Amino acid sequence: MSSGKIFSRGGPALPIAASGDGAYITDATGRRYLDAAGGAIVVGIGHGRRAVADAVASQMAKIAYAHGSAFTAEPLDAWASEVGPLLPMSDPSLYPVSGGSEAAETALKMVRAYWLAQGEPDRTVVVSRWGSYHGNTLGALDLSGRTGLRRPYEPWLGRFEHVSAAYSYRAGHDGANAIASGAEAVAELDALLNRVGPGRIAAFVAEPIAGATLAAAVPPDDYWPAVSAWCARNKVLLVADEVMTGFGRTGTWFGANHWKLQPDLLLAAKGVTSGYWPFGFVAAASHVAEPILASGFVHGFTYSHSIPGAAVARSVLKILRDENLIEASATRGAQLRAALEAELADDPWVGEIRGSGLLLGIELVADRATKAPHARAKRVTERVLAQAKNAGDIGLLLYSATGQVNGTDGDQLVIGPPFVIGDEEIARIARGTAAAIRAVRDEA
Repeated sequence: MSSGKIFSRGGPALPIAASGDGAYITDATGRRYLDAAGGAIVVGIGHGRRAVADAVASQMAKIAYAHGSAFTAEPLDAWASEVGPLLPMSDPSLYPVSGGSEAAETALKMVRAYWLAQGEPDRTVVVSRWGSYHGNTLGALDLSGRTGLRRPYEPWLGRFEHVSAAYSYRAGHDGANAIASGAEAVAELDALLNRVGPGRIAAFVAEPIAGATLAAAVPPDDYWPAVSAWCARNKVLLVADEVMTGFGRTGTWFGANHWKLQPDLLLAAKGVTSGYWPFGFVAAASHVAEPILASGFVHGFTYSHSIPGAAVARSVLKILRDENLIEASATRGAQLRAALEAELADDPWVGEIRGSGLLLGIELVADRATKAPHARAKRVTERVLAQAKNAGDIGLLLYSATGQVNGTDGDQLVIGPPFVIGDEEIARIARGTAAAIRAVRDEA
């Protein structure tokens, strides 16, 4: 009889993670890795925080599960009261879920429930952007605009509309679906409105700063003021996906804070519990939540409203506050970006270094002058990641993003270490990233 095995995305040769401490992971052989990706841009407070482990153990010893339709619990209510004032919206109501994909699905249903409650059932069109990522369940994947992820499942997709990404570096390039100004964004949205008809668009969904799919592409300064004003004029709900950008990742509590945005709905996960528990939420501003609650919300998951998850989220929130880690993300992010720029200023493969806080991206190109990409068949990103991970006495973990140029070609590195990094880690990330790029270039 054969034994079971894990269906792994990384292949059979993955090392076994044994322990973590601060910004480092140690495998079963004793090899250490500097986690410059925070896993999947998840870990903010660092690995191995005993206070978080103690908080969840204490809670689970009392009660680990009670269904959200039958009970609430003190950790849930206390967490909501603590995180609510940090959110960029008035008097929010929070719906806890198990992660980002569930949050996206929940937000979509909230959008529908809101417009039904408002007596406008024809508002069914939800708009997101090309080059975006909102999750891997079918609804969230359909909302996403990352062509490569969508491609195998296209026969099951197609219910949502997409407009161009706020991606100045590739604006005007064929196949990139990228724009570089708020005026261009509004023109596209107006054209979509004219095509689908008045009173049909229900919501616009986007990350305040593009996450892994466009490697921390920061929109132009006029983008969000123009888009949020357009949403207000046309009674379109503004939904901010803060799954990757929330809880300090970009140097503020939420990415929306950079433009003083006040979204109608907000999605969060990843940094909410810093990877210590599968947990996320959707927050609805009072003017959205109240009609939904009054009319009823037909929705639910077995593991929504997790009591241990809320205990972990409270513990993580306390660490973020007590150790001033939001400010650390901004400060260390600026230092890391400067170090990367110093190491890579003259590298012929580096087209752009960008980002905010400790969400940073590097776009790799075959030609800096023309921004021509490497052919996807060369797998430049994958080779750089492998080189960084395997070289030296301490491995370096980076995160990948590909296909941004035309849905197939394009190579990017995403860097998002825990907020607890210091000068030594900053130097090691910058040197190691540069060395990995040079090593792969030398092989070409």
